[in-house]
Amino acid sequence: MPLLARTVATPLAIEVRRGAVANLGELLADRRISAGGDVAVVVGPGQGEKIVELCRPTLGSADVFTVAGGSVDSATELGDRLRHRHYDAVVGIGGGRTIDTAKYAATRYGIPMVTVATSLANDGIASPVASLTHDGGKGSYGVHIPIAVLVDLDFVEHGPDRQTQAGIGDAVSNLNACADWELAHELRGEPIDGLAVTLARTGAEALLNHPGKITDDTFLTTLAEALILGGIAMSISGSSRPASGGDHEISHAIDHLWPGTSAHGEQVGLGALFCTWLHGDRDRFGQLARCLHRHGLATRPADLGLTDEQFVEAVHFAPRTRPDRYTILEHLALSADELRARLGDCLDALGEHLG
Repeated sequence: MPLLARTVATPLAIEVRRGAVANLGELLADRRISAGGDVAVVVGPGQGEKIVELCRPTLGSADVFTVAGGSVDSATELGDRLRHRHYDAVVGIGGGRTIDTAKYAATRYGIPMVTVATSLANDGIASPVASLTHDGGKGSYGVHIPIAVLVDLDFVEHGPDRQTQAGIGDAVSNLNACADWELAHELRGEPIDGLAVTLARTGAEALLNHPGKITDDTFLTTLAEALILGGIAMSISGSSRPASGGDHEISHAIDHLWPGTSAHGEQVGLGALFCTWLHGDRDRFGQLARCLHRHGLATRPADLGLTDEQFVEAVHFAPRTRPDRYTILEHLALSADELRARLGDCLDALGEHLG
């Protein structure tokens, strides 16, 4: 019988542990990414010097680039600087802005990219997407998936709790993204990738049901793995579908209407909770509400500093942020008055689940 299979693009190495930055050179050599340490190390302006001191002993041939990341311009400038020498890989060390800048620059010039995450704020650590600002707005740009992903729990532990909380919201929102994708498949015949759904949902489920706190290594490891699986799921499906549904549309709408309201992960977490209510999945709604509440994330618009009316406006506007995407929001196509009523019911139900 013929064997049918497909090739899936994933990182060569994934490690979540303490001391990842200090042992970076050994990993690059062991995985045959760079035997001599001829890499471009990209760090942000914050902890950049400390990071360089830790990895310098094992990366003697590396060049270090400090970037004020987060924009297409900074990523393009970094790419231009990378042209002046041959590098085995670009190593982005830091948070989301630094990593996305490095991913975009490395992709532009066809250089393998290694992620060394020092925070867990979103799934960009392993995704084929770079989120960068450009001309006053923010866009998502397709990039190569990292060839290796490392998460240093020493840095994560000592980073702001709010970044880790945002990562929780981003990871568990995959549950709604998958539900939205399945809805589009059922009602509109949109192609769906079962492997991508399985990976995205498995990571989110593990996090949703984990009893630990953000101070526990086991919980942080589960969070890192959930974010990494979400990124790989996007790579497998060739789109952000397994990690972006109505929840992300709501977050994009909040960013458009009230820029700077909150972190991305906090907004998508609340968006996922409301979308789950709209889906009518009451068991999942209760699980998600308790998870968000347990980790100090928003379960009500007021927790983000928004009024209920502002949140209704954002949800009503949300489908315009992704006209090509079909989610529970497009399916129900609720009026503002209907959304107010649904939100009221949702908030009443929260009292039953959270006390």
